[in-house]
Amino acid sequence: MDNQKGVLFPDEVILQILSRLPVKSLFRFKSVCKSWYRLPSDKYFTSLFNQVSVKDQLLVAEVSDSSSLICVDNLRGVSELSLGFVRDRVRIRVSCNGLLCCSSIPEKGVYYVCNPSTREYRKLPKSRERPVTRFYPDGEATLVGLACDLSRNKFNVVLAGYHRSFGQRPDGSFICLVFDSETNKWRKFVSVLEECSFTHMSKNQVVFVNGMLHWLMSGLCYILSLDVEHDVWRKISLPDEIRCGNGGNRVYLLESDGFLSVIQLSDGWMKIWKMNEYETETWSVVDSISLRCIKGLVPGIFPICQTGEYVFLATHKQVLVYQRRSKLWKEMFSVKGSSSLPLWFSAYAFRSTIVPCN
Repeated sequence: MDNQKGVLFPDEVILQILSRLPVKSLFRFKSVCKSWYRLPSDKYFTSLFNQVSVKDQLLVAEVSDSSSLICVDNLRGVSELSLGFVRDRVRIRVSCNGLLCCSSIPEKGVYYVCNPSTREYRKLPKSRERPVTRFYPDGEATLVGLACDLSRNKFNVVLAGYHRSFGQRPDGSFICLVFDSETNKWRKFVSVLEECSFTHMSKNQVVFVNGMLHWLMSGLCYILSLDVEHDVWRKISLPDEIRCGNGGNRVYLLESDGFLSVIQLSDGWMKIWKMNEYETETWSVVDSISLRCIKGLVPGIFPICQTGEYVFLATHKQVLVYQRRSKLWKEMFSVKGSSSLPLWFSAYAFRSTIVPCN
């Protein structure tokens, strides 16, 4: 950091202040001096920035009548993000720690990983699997996952689904392709898994904690997880109260400050569970929230992301936030006019980080 005459703060204090700025502001201030220009590529600063920003969960959503994304921040409100820099028509498949994995709309089987905050992207090489023999039933992966490791500045993309050889019936094998950003290559492994099914929301809400990707099974019998380093599948039990659909409530898988969490919705209450011990699969209820104030919205509301301070939820046309300390609800965004797809259908948890794609 350049020590100019008249500077009132030590370098470390200045770095702490800058690490709390939005990424867009940080890039705008690069022209202030040479040392600030180098900050987005400085390992110490990017690590500091990501440690701070990872504590804040944002919500991004595709709005059908706009080419941009809306980004909802609990403190800063609503802003826009664009994926135009990718130079392809894409749709978001999954989000993790500031990166988005998107698939090409015109060209099937083409995937990108991008950072909308830094406007960097990477087109993934195609795997050598022939599309007609890769996945069952429609040639597309049942599960798409993105694991972004902030401590190592690397990511993995996972495509998984049931396999069908050309001209043959499905043989029950579960094929998994894993892309490694460090080697720029795909690897493949095949497992035998009993028939798994997933809802649209459980495919969207992929949670990366403890080096594992997690998906919620549609039958609520368990959580399916993948160790992306060792290529091992594992089944994780849900709390007894909600296992296998007990009580008829809706259940969603989220992250909560680095822990695995599920949110259980009933007509009158929203119950938040957190996994305290990952190895022993021990769950506890950390919050029970009355839904009386938004009772009319409950049938069509979906939790998208959360921290210990707040929960973001989406309806057909609205994004709401619940402040857990003050116990207050607030509308953060509302779609004006008609909308072909509900907001919750394309809403994802997001963090604004400085993670390179290349």
